[in-house]
Amino acid sequence: MSGLRVLVGTRKGAFVMTADGKRDKWDITGPHFAGWEMYHVKGSPADPDRVYASQSSGWFGQLIQRSDDGGQTWEPQGNKFEYDGVPGTHQWYDGTPHPWEFARVWHLEPSLNDPDTVYAGVEDAALFRSTDGGQSWQELSGLRGHDTGSQWQPGAGGMCLHTILEDPRNNGRLYAAISAAGTFRSDDSGATWRPINRGLKSGEIPSEAAEVGHCVHRIAMHPSRPDVLFMQKHWDVMRSDDAGESWHEVSGNLPTDFGFPIDVHAHEPDTIYVVPITSDSDHVPPEGRLRVYRSRTGGDEWEPLTEGLPQSHCYVNVLRDAMVVDSLDPCGVYFGTTGGQVYVSADAGDRWEPIAEYLPPVLSVEVQTLP
Repeated sequence: MSGLRVLVGTRKGAFVMTADGKRDKWDITGPHFAGWEMYHVKGSPADPDRVYASQSSGWFGQLIQRSDDGGQTWEPQGNKFEYDGVPGTHQWYDGTPHPWEFARVWHLEPSLNDPDTVYAGVEDAALFRSTDGGQSWQELSGLRGHDTGSQWQPGAGGMCLHTILEDPRNNGRLYAAISAAGTFRSDDSGATWRPINRGLKSGEIPSEAAEVGHCVHRIAMHPSRPDVLFMQKHWDVMRSDDAGESWHEVSGNLPTDFGFPIDVHAHEPDTIYVVPITSDSDHVPPEGRLRVYRSRTGGDEWEPLTEGLPQSHCYVNVLRDAMVVDSLDPCGVYFGTTGGQVYVSADAGDRWEPIAEYLPPVLSVEVQTLP
């Protein structure tokens, strides 16, 4: 029976959780890097022993850590992130020019095929790539250097590049999502980029035809159907059936269409999951009830998944990198909360159990299926 490794990044360290395919008994190690903000911890799809972690501190700066034994031991890697050859500024909240400044690594995306290749999405929004296991990093400056770069501005959490997707069927196609700029696509391995935000509407932007400026929270795809993308925007759940060329809303009967994470069932490309939050000013579940919502129709029609989740006086949030789906059958769904809980459903969302309940606020949850 396959095993599972769940990698959890929190405000005060990282945790590694392992179980067999039943997903009912979990061993937990950590905190690794106690006291540090671990924005993202993710394993390589190409090598289950390879794990990358983003370790950040307002006092001590940014570190990239690498494990070659599944998170048992770690070694710091190259931590030099230098913006490359892109002059100019972006917009601050009030529209005034602001120089590009490196703050932290928000997201690490190991290559689908090469354990030594890994992408990093950073704040202020830029994309970096390492081809030597994280020892050295080069900016893919065509993204930040796009003509629209001067119009990008921070979301409430900063101007972060938080989502990176590789198309498993189209060699060279990459997606990146930035808050608050929008979604971008490259078809030449990151050399050049273009915005793919047609159909997005944002109340903060006067022009409905605005090319950038949209606060995208997360995008997701199913590897068997990579031209279909799902998006959780600041408001609205969106879908594209043409690799981002156009988008349409699929929020349907959700109690609110504000939220952060979105993910896709491992074996059903039209089954998607979101976690609605009350509003952009009230980051708690509607009515104090923690509910994951599932659509089996690719959007529009949604059902609440509540069994095992608190249905009263629950005031936690689920952040954009804090939900993930494993590849077993039936697939497991995992999410972590700002209250320090990590939940698992071993039956695609029907019933939930806590893996851990008293961790620091959870920033990211990722899963690896082990041989």
